[in-house]
Amino acid sequence: MARYTCSFIVSVPVEHLQPLLVDLLQDCELDVQYYNADYIMAREIPGTVSFSKLVKVEVLIDKSTATETETRLSIVVKNEELPLQLDNHCRQTFEFVKQAIERSRHWHLIESIAG
Repeated sequence: MARYTCSFIVSVPVEHLQPLLVDLLQDCELDVQYYNADYIMAREIPGTVSFSKLVKVEVLIDKSTATETETRLSIVVKNEELPLQLDNHCRQTFEFVKQAIERSRHWHLIESIAG
């Protein structure tokens, strides 16, 4: 199973972050399946790749350390594909979502740490 993670600290109030992330994931052509105040789960829409390559993206918002100006979040991007090649479909989707978060105009990126 392929799995890639990254943590971010962004300059945005925690109460604004969740709706902004839902919109960002939808803009990345992911179908948001579930969300609440500190968790979002989105999936790739079937039809473009085989089922084993379909990617699931989980976003965790750390409300316990959030301040008025900074919020920490983590993403996990995974699928059932064995990562036999370094540049596999899951990795490509991970890089796409990671760059979308890093380049979003809705917040200022303070820190990004890939796992």
